[in-house]
Amino acid sequence: MVRVCRSTVLNAPVDAVWQVLRDFNGHDQWHPAVATSRIERGLRSDQVGAVRDFRLGGGERIKEKLLGLSDKDHSFRYTITEADVPLRNYVAEVHLKPVTDGNRTFWHWSSRFDTPPGQERDLADLVAEGVYEAGFEAIRDLVEGRPQPSRYSVSGPAAPSVSTGAGEAIAGEAITVTRHGGPEVLEMAGTAAPAPGPGEVRIRHTAIGVNFIDVYCRTGYLNLLQPPGVPGMEAAGLVVDTGPGVRHLSPGQRVAYACPPVGAYATVRTMAAGLVVPLPGRISDEAAAAGLLKGLTAEFLLHTVHPVERGDTVLVYAPAGGVGRLLCQWASHLGARVIGATSSARKADIARACGARDVVTPGEVSLEEQVMSLTQGRGADVIYDAVGRDSFKHSVAALANRGHLVSYGQASGDIGMWDIGSLASKSATLSRPNYGHYTDTRDKLAGMTKRLFDVIDRHVVTIDIGQRFVLRDAADAHRALEGRSTTGSTILIPDTKSGEAV
Repeated sequence: MVRVCRSTVLNAPVDAVWQVLRDFNGHDQWHPAVATSRIERGLRSDQVGAVRDFRLGGGERIKEKLLGLSDKDHSFRYTITEADVPLRNYVAEVHLKPVTDGNRTFWHWSSRFDTPPGQERDLADLVAEGVYEAGFEAIRDLVEGRPQPSRYSVSGPAAPSVSTGAGEAIAGEAITVTRHGGPEVLEMAGTAAPAPGPGEVRIRHTAIGVNFIDVYCRTGYLNLLQPPGVPGMEAAGLVVDTGPGVRHLSPGQRVAYACPPVGAYATVRTMAAGLVVPLPGRISDEAAAAGLLKGLTAEFLLHTVHPVERGDTVLVYAPAGGVGRLLCQWASHLGARVIGATSSARKADIARACGARDVVTPGEVSLEEQVMSLTQGRGADVIYDAVGRDSFKHSVAALANRGHLVSYGQASGDIGMWDIGSLASKSATLSRPNYGHYTDTRDKLAGMTKRLFDVIDRHVVTIDIGQRFVLRDAADAHRALEGRSTTGSTILIPDTKSGEAV
């Protein structure tokens, strides 16, 4: 028995690579050795048991059967059932894993097979070099954006709903960060969205979400945008076209996303399709752009980071803001007693309307003293703190024994250096969740968006859009956000006209 294995690392996210490889019938779209390919009996190409009948460039015919496929593990297994080449009892496996050091993918391809005596080395080299190494390079060209030699082009006509990445770019406009700094560095510029490649989708935006993480990108506090670049991680719109391997989206479909990489402040965009989700008919484009990132944040804060239970006392900072409103509404629905912490009487009224039983505001009495008074000296079981530096010590003091402080934002600045020994007086738990670690796969996202869309549909939570700006006025939107003069969510509307907030 001969065993062959090869591994490589690709400079692309695992979902983008998986979108190409999971298509068991897609080899003729990327592998230089494969001329034609089809699935027998009309089965889906990702259906276990599907048989792929294909021909190599030299005319040799091979049939392979899909034995197993896992979207969770990014792996599949297949066997050769018939072949014009002497590979007997051939079984192969492909495994993908995200590389922890950067947004890269580790790909391992291995097989075992029998072959006639004396041909072991020749056939092992053929599989290793002619199949695996050639396949690695072909996929690398596709997902890393390298120019593709003509031998990698698709054989035969592409499906009408699919682009192969060879079409024309679509011109548009985008807000660019010319250098890290204040809102004044946001400038409108021309842009172009290329035709989507494998695992990609091209979207014409109808609404764009504005979030505080966009401010962090603009200032350079978070290393997510290197000037010149386009900020934004949330938008909704219509699918223009899709690249090979994309099955959950189709042209003309309404979609939304709330994920890195940045680039949402644009009229049209081409991006990886893995974390783009179809929108139910009951969710408007503006509601999706205003609420998807904030809603998913509220979902994992309330259900994963600290599963809120009936009877819990929950303290929510910025309860009149985008995430804060959703936390108040959703936590109240779960049976928690919600206390809001805000800065003005107007925002206190909003917090109460969103489910906060009590509200604490700045004054002669400290936040922690007000919370302790409201809870008869017990404190809060969980505190969702989006303020950061100015609130941290007050939050620790306002916790109940064995309470949980969830520091998920830092609108006032970094919390700085703290001795964790200070938490011992409360046996407190401290969390600093990262949005991307909870929403980085389609499997995770599917369950989260289902739960979010359900509570929106049942009016458990409402997506309140407090401000609308045309896209070219993104700098004004940032000024309002940083000045804490906004309530609810803020969105940008793609429009070539200038003007005031609309």
